[in-house]
Amino acid sequence: MTTELTAPAETDVHPLDDAIRESLRGEHAHFARWAGRMARYHPDVAPHVGHPDTLVDEDWTDLAALLGPSATAALRGFGHTPPPGWEVLDTFGLVQMDGTALDVAPDPDTEVLGAENVPEILGLIGRTRPGPYLPRTIEMGTYLGFRVDGELVAMAGERLHPPGWTEISAVCTDERFRGRGFGARLVRAVGAGIRARGETPFLHAAQSNTTAIRLYESLGFTLRRQSALTVVRTPAQAAPPPVRG
Repeated sequence: MTTELTAPAETDVHPLDDAIRESLRGEHAHFARWAGRMARYHPDVAPHVGHPDTLVDEDWTDLAALLGPSATAALRGFGHTPPPGWEVLDTFGLVQMDGTALDVAPDPDTEVLGAENVPEILGLIGRTRPGPYLPRTIEMGTYLGFRVDGELVAMAGERLHPPGWTEISAVCTDERFRGRGFGARLVRAVGAGIRARGETPFLHAAQSNTTAIRLYESLGFTLRRQSALTVVRTPAQAAPPPVRG
C-alpha cells in the first residue's frame, strides 16, 4: 500500500474545528500518513484520524487503506454512515474546551518526562485510563509528572498541535493519590509552557466526565463546542490501494 505523505490544502477552517488534520499539516507533519483527504498519525504515536466533516465513498476507501483490515478509528461528529463491511461500534458525546482564560502557573515540583519514562507512564495510563497513550505519544509534546516516594502518580501533557493552539491531554492521577490537587497543578503547569510559546491551550473531554469538566471550568476553561466521537471498524478484508487520476 502506498499512501500520500502530503496534505491537501483547505481554507476557511478554524484550527480547532479540524484539529487533527491541522496538526498533521503543520507541527506534527513528520508523524503524518495521508491518503486523499484522510490523515492519521504514525501508529506508534497516536490512534487519531483526521477527516473532513462529511465523508464520501472515496474517503472511506482511503481510510480503509490507511488503517488496514479490522482496525478501529474514532471519527469526530455525528451521523457517519460507513459503507457495507464497516461496523459502527460506539458513539459518545465530546466537549472541546477553550483555555484562553486558563489560570496558568509553572510548578517547580513537576518532573519533565521523557522516553526513558515511557514504561512507567504506560503503567499509570493503564491504571487510570484517561485515553489512548502509545509508546511514542511522548514525542507529541511536553509531559509533566508528579512523584510520591519515587513513584509516578500523576501526569499531563501536550497532544494535538494545530496552528496557534496546543491540546492538554493525558491528565490522570492514580486513585490512591487523588484529592491532593495534582491534576489542577499539572494542567496549570502544562498550560504555562504552552502560553510561554505564545499559544493557547485547549482540551477535549467526554461529555459524561462531569468531574473533569468541572475541574477544567474552575481553572478557566470555557466550552467551545459539543460534538461526538463515532468509533468504527474497517472491513476484515484488506482494502485495495486507492487509484488516483
